[in-house]
Amino acid sequence: MDSTGEQLGIIPLREALRLASDRGLDLVEVAPTARPPVCRIMDYGKFKYEQSKKEKEARKKQKVFDVKELKIRPNIDDHDFEVRVRNTERFLLDGDKVKLIMIFRGREIAHANLGRQVLEKLAQRVAEVGLIERPPKIEGRNMIMILTPKSQPREPVREPVKEQPKETVGSSEKVPTIEGR
Repeated sequence: MDSTGEQLGIIPLREALRLASDRGLDLVEVAPTARPPVCRIMDYGKFKYEQSKKEKEARKKQKVFDVKELKIRPNIDDHDFEVRVRNTERFLLDGDKVKLIMIFRGREIAHANLGRQVLEKLAQRVAEVGLIERPPKIEGRNMIMILTPKSQPREPVREPVKEQPKETVGSSEKVPTIEGR
């Protein structure tokens, strides 16, 4: 094939190399396993440059997820549970995945179903913003569940800057002074 994509047919190697050098281009083997092997006349440097540009553009469009970890105990207090729910919602709204780790100590592992209930309760509470990517699973002395965001991440909230009133140097107000000192 030549640089325009036109097929030249089966040509001996020496003649193909001569054609490429006459045009100031390279002879590149495209399909070496085909019989006969398929070669193309092209500017190889330009081809590599365009290929790297396409890869860079694809990486730019790629979304990178951060994984935030939250540790929980099976006998967590109500207030602490609410704090974990708020943090989980915030992480999911920011577009991050959340890895919930239920830590069992001592004989707590015998009641793993209590830990599973706590994790499932938390997943229900954040069901509006997140989905269960990996259901609760015991790994050693820990039970791990992964949540993923449901939709696109929100834009970071930026509060408007409030302007402070400026002080004037030559103010007409008199400063009270203490007499006798």
